[in-house]
Amino acid sequence: MKRLLAALGLGAALATLPALSHAQGREETLLVVVESGTNSLDIHTVGANPASYGVVWNTYDRLVTYGTKTLPDGTLSYDYSAIKPELAESWQIKDDEIVFKLRKDATFHDGTPVTAKDVKWSFDRMVTVGGFPTFQMKAGSVEKPEQFVVVDDHTFAVKLLRKDKLTLPDLGVPVPIVLNSELVKKNATPEDPWGLEFTKKTDAGGGAYKVESWKPGQELVLARYDGWKSGPLPKLKKIVMREVPSAGNRRALVERGDADVSFDLPPKDAQELAKAGKVKVVGVPIENSLWAVGLNVTQKPFDNVKVRRAVAYAVPYQKIMDAVVYGRGIPMFGGKGVSSAAWPQPSPYGTDVEKAKALLAEAGFPNGFETTISINQGVATLSEPMATLIQESLGQIGIKATINKIPGANWRAAILKKDLPFMIDTFSGWLNYPDYYFFWGYHGQNAVFNIMSYQNPAMDALIDAARFETDTAKYEELVKGFVRIAWDDVPRIPIFQYYLDAAMQKTVHGYTYWFHRAIDFRPMSKG
Repeated sequence: MKRLLAALGLGAALATLPALSHAQGREETLLVVVESGTNSLDIHTVGANPASYGVVWNTYDRLVTYGTKTLPDGTLSYDYSAIKPELAESWQIKDDEIVFKLRKDATFHDGTPVTAKDVKWSFDRMVTVGGFPTFQMKAGSVEKPEQFVVVDDHTFAVKLLRKDKLTLPDLGVPVPIVLNSELVKKNATPEDPWGLEFTKKTDAGGGAYKVESWKPGQELVLARYDGWKSGPLPKLKKIVMREVPSAGNRRALVERGDADVSFDLPPKDAQELAKAGKVKVVGVPIENSLWAVGLNVTQKPFDNVKVRRAVAYAVPYQKIMDAVVYGRGIPMFGGKGVSSAAWPQPSPYGTDVEKAKALLAEAGFPNGFETTISINQGVATLSEPMATLIQESLGQIGIKATINKIPGANWRAAILKKDLPFMIDTFSGWLNYPDYYFFWGYHGQNAVFNIMSYQNPAMDALIDAARFETDTAKYEELVKGFVRIAWDDVPRIPIFQYYLDAAMQKTVHGYTYWFHRAIDFRPMSKG
């Protein structure tokens, strides 16, 4: 066994586990293997990657959370229609504010009581630091420090700028964490008044788990916080998350029982493990989500819509579905136009090399051009074969593309610079509304994940109107309107809607699908 683990590079992972001399100890520790781990312990820091969502979800509290439902196949899922208490035990929605009553027995990991002053400071921080956290809260009209009021030690109010259906749901996403404000302020500096450098590497929360140790690029260990009061005390006492870049190694570990969970499986492994039946495979299509090609419309030649359409007709969609997705995704190409207000929905594009060549010639590039396809190495098991297939297909229409592999820890920062010409990426809207996805991914006014630098005032007007429209029929027409523009201008080329797949031992229970694509360890157990 030791030789096997050494060959897999996982001896160190299992060595970090506490001595488990009896069955009860094994039932209280979970070993999870992932392709790419977190680059920050604080989601408010610049460039915090998707793996950080899971860290803050388990180590920090928010005022509210979501309920749970059971899908038709028996899988547990969050329920976006049910808002539940977390740090706030109750709330009252008024015409101009939401008033939250905080739990009086909640404490941070160092034992300091949680007060409304901590909530106020944390909320001030998230709407002030800029970038992703600030824009996320703006999606729910939570925008200014003046909106946040300390009524008393255990009463906190959010003043409403406008009636917005997303205000309360947006308080249940990973961003509005409540930090130990006094601890962070002690470690802040004039150059870093919000203490971001401190919290990037240090736990300052009061959630169900606390950070026991973190070795960036290798391993994160969480220990249960026995003083947690915002929900039932978790059954798992320790979580070990080990980074194992090789998909084959992750698969071998879970198949042999040396790992409890392999999270975010490559589609081929998910398909084969599900068929073999030795371990449980749980897969859910990620809501409001697409894998897509992004073309930077501010860079030549992608500022030309005919070039973008040519690329859309050159993408080898079915080859990607067959050789990369293995049935663990929903095709998002070959549609018949905008048929409904559903999102995502298939674009009208499909592989047509001759049409792509003709469009390139019309655009003034009969002999093609050179470009660079940037991919996230943190998800290389998907991004790299997709890039290779697209590279080959582009070659057929004269476009010579080289592949630029960016480390997973640097990907978020790289795409947010918005200077990459051609990217393969996935974006998922946390709140399951079409206008929310487009607000994040297409809006021209500094939308964080509008990595295409796309600007169209007509698109923006439709998105803005849809966000606050209460009439269902009018809302659906607005959605259809901005989807049509997306297909016409095609700055983003949809390929497929991805499944979030996880393989786990049959003794692992309570796994729940979440919109943020991270594991909530709190309801999980073993045995």
